[in-house]
Amino acid sequence: MNDLRGKTIFITGSSRGIGREIALRCARDGANVVITGKTVEPHAKLPGTIHTVADEVTRAGGQALAIQLDVREEQSIAAAVAQAVGKFGGIDVLVNNASAISMSSTLSTPARKLDLMWDVNMRATFLASQACIPHLKNSVNPHILTLSPPLNLDAKWFAPHLAYTMSKYGMSLCTLGMAREFAADGSGFKGIGVNCLWPRTTIATAAIEFNFPEAVLRASRKPAIMADAAHEILTRDSRVCSGNFFLDEDVLRGAGVSDFEQYAVSPGTPLFTDLFLG
Repeated sequence: MNDLRGKTIFITGSSRGIGREIALRCARDGANVVITGKTVEPHAKLPGTIHTVADEVTRAGGQALAIQLDVREEQSIAAAVAQAVGKFGGIDVLVNNASAISMSSTLSTPARKLDLMWDVNMRATFLASQACIPHLKNSVNPHILTLSPPLNLDAKWFAPHLAYTMSKYGMSLCTLGMAREFAADGSGFKGIGVNCLWPRTTIATAAIEFNFPEAVLRASRKPAIMADAAHEILTRDSRVCSGNFFLDEDVLRGAGVSDFEQYAVSPGTPLFTDLFLG
C-alpha cells in the first residue's frame, strides 16, 4: 500500500502541532481526514482551530470533517466516531495524538492536573480505540497509531514528573495490549496494526514552547518529521506491522531518508533528545 487515498483517518487533537501535520500529510494522498479537538474559536496564544485545519486539508487534496471533541467525554468520543462513519462509511486509521502535559513533581501536581493527564492521555487513548475498533475490523488495512514513548522502567523517567510519565506510559501500554488482543486470530480476522510513534528529538510544538526553555525549541525538529514517519507506518501492511514502539528518525532512515536537516527548526544546531530516550 503506497498511499492513503480514499482511506478515512480519525485524528484526536488535530487542531495544531503534530496532529495537524499528520492530517495534512494524509490529505496530500487524497485521504478523508477527521479533524477533532476542543478549539473551534481562535485561541489568544495558540494558532489553529479544527475549522482552519479542515480548510487546509481540503486545499491539500483531502476531504475533511471537523468535529469539536473533548476526549475526556466518553459519549462525545462515541458520537464523533459515529459521525465520521456516517460521513465517510467507515474508519481505516485512528491516530491517538491528543495529550496533556505537566512537568511537575509529585508534591506540585494537584489532583486536577493528575486527572487531566490521565483522562486526556491514557483514558482517551483507550476509549477512542475502543470506539473505533469495530469499524477498523472492516478495513482492508486498519491501523491504530498512538503518539507515546517506548516503555522504559528506569526511575529517572518517573521521579521528576511521575504523573505525566504514568499517563504517557498508559498510552503505550494500550498499544502493548491491543496489538496482541487484536492480532490475526485464524478465524478470518486479519488483525489491526497497533503501534506507537515517538520522536527522537523534541518537536517544535506548543507543549515544548510553554514547558521548556527557548533553547530547547531552537534545538528541536519540525512536526513534519512525525507526520512523514506516521505516513510511512500507516501505509505498511497492518498484518505484519504491529506491536512496535517506533522512533520517527528510525522509521524514516529505514525508508531511505538521509536528509534530516530539512526538519530542523535551526539547521546546524545540536538537537535536544526527547524524554524517555537514552
